[in-house]
Amino acid sequence: MESFDGTAISYRQLGSGPPVVLVHGSGGGLHSWQPVAEHLSARFELWMPARRGYAPSGPGRSPKRFADEVGDLEALIAEIGRPVDLVGMSYGATVALHAVASGLPVRSLVLWEPPLYAAGEELTPVLDEFAALSATGDRRRADRLLAEKVARVPAALLDLMDAGEPADDEPDDALGWHRDLESLAADSADLGRWSTVTVPTLLMRGADTWQPMPETLDRLANALPHVTRTTFPGQMHFAPSVVPEAVAAEITRFLSRS
Repeated sequence: MESFDGTAISYRQLGSGPPVVLVHGSGGGLHSWQPVAEHLSARFELWMPARRGYAPSGPGRSPKRFADEVGDLEALIAEIGRPVDLVGMSYGATVALHAVASGLPVRSLVLWEPPLYAAGEELTPVLDEFAALSATGDRRRADRLLAEKVARVPAALLDLMDAGEPADDEPDDALGWHRDLESLAADSADLGRWSTVTVPTLLMRGADTWQPMPETLDRLANALPHVTRTTFPGQMHFAPSVVPEAVAAEITRFLSRS
C-alpha cells in the first residue's frame, strides 16, 4: 500500500468479522501483534501494518511526526473501506490516540500502556546520542539508552538487560527507533488534550509495570471521557507477548460490547 507521501506501508491481514487495526510499538513490526492476533482472528478481520521506518515498510521522511503515522492509518482505513476498531501497543497506542484525535473513522480504541510521559524537548539529546551509537553499530549501548531514558526501566532490570549481547538474528530496528524518537521529541506531554477522544476506550496495563507509567495512565484515564480500565496481575509492559491469550480475551470482551 502507498501512503499519502508515497511511503510504502506493508501489512498482514487475517481473520474475518469487524475490521480491527493493530498498531505495534517501537522496536516492533509485522510480528508484534501475532501472538494476540492468533486468538482474535476467529472473531475479527485483523489488519497489522508495519509502521514507517520498520521493514518491510518504507523508511518515510525525516524528521518523522505523529501526523505522518496518522496519514498512514488514514490510507489503510481507506483501503479497508469501513470504520475500524483501533488497537495500539506502547508507542503504537500513542499513535492510535493521535489518529482518533485527528478524526479518523474509528469506532473504539484499545490502548496498551502508551508512554505519554516520554515526549518533548528533553528527548532531543537522547535522539542525538542514539543516532551516534547506531552509526557505530553499538547496539548494546543503544538498547540500554532507550530502556533507561525512554522506557524508564528500573536499574535492577537494566542490569539484567546488560547480562547478554543482542542476538545476531534480531532485526535491526535502529531506523524505526530513530524515526519514533523524532516524533516523541516533537510531541507534547500534555495529557489534557486527550479529552477530545470521545470514542469508547479500553486502557490496559500490567500491575507490575514500573513508574511513571502507572501514574501517567491514571492521568490519562481522568482525561478520557469514556474509558474502561483493565489491569493484568503479575504482568509488566510486555504482557501482550507473555500472556497473549489473556490480552486477547480482554480485547474481545471490550469490542463485543462497544
